[in-house]
Amino acid sequence: MSAGIRVARPTDYAAVCELLRSAKLPLDGLSATLENFLVALDGARLVAAAGLEVYGDAALLRSVVVAPSHRGSGLGGRLSDGALAMAHDMGVRHVYLLTDTAEEFFRRRGFALVPRADVPRSVQASVEFTTACPASATVMHRETTPA
Repeated sequence: MSAGIRVARPTDYAAVCELLRSAKLPLDGLSATLENFLVALDGARLVAAAGLEVYGDAALLRSVVVAPSHRGSGLGGRLSDGALAMAHDMGVRHVYLLTDTAEEFFRRRGFALVPRADVPRSVQASVEFTTACPASATVMHRETTPA
């Protein structure tokens, strides 16, 4: 089963929200950043998403989610890699993320643990850092590299 990946459109908002809700991921800030999301579709059905919140030369990788029916297909990796390439193309040098459950997945994508204090203040001020994710979430970082 091969899903096509493209940049999210405003009409994808409800489907992305439903996917995030089903995975118990936060919706906070989604509407303001949807244009920096990639989505995967299987036919007409949206089955995965990943997004960026950009803060100058730093970004927050957020909402990497794959529908249960498509987990294990490589979509999460393809979307994460696509988001990193998009970040690089936007001039972002540093990408951060918060996770409670996917530390090993992101390690395989080149992310490493970092202390919260090492994250730029602009990213720390994001909704994800301030209210949407628990303070116990793991913080990870990687630099972007050309695709």
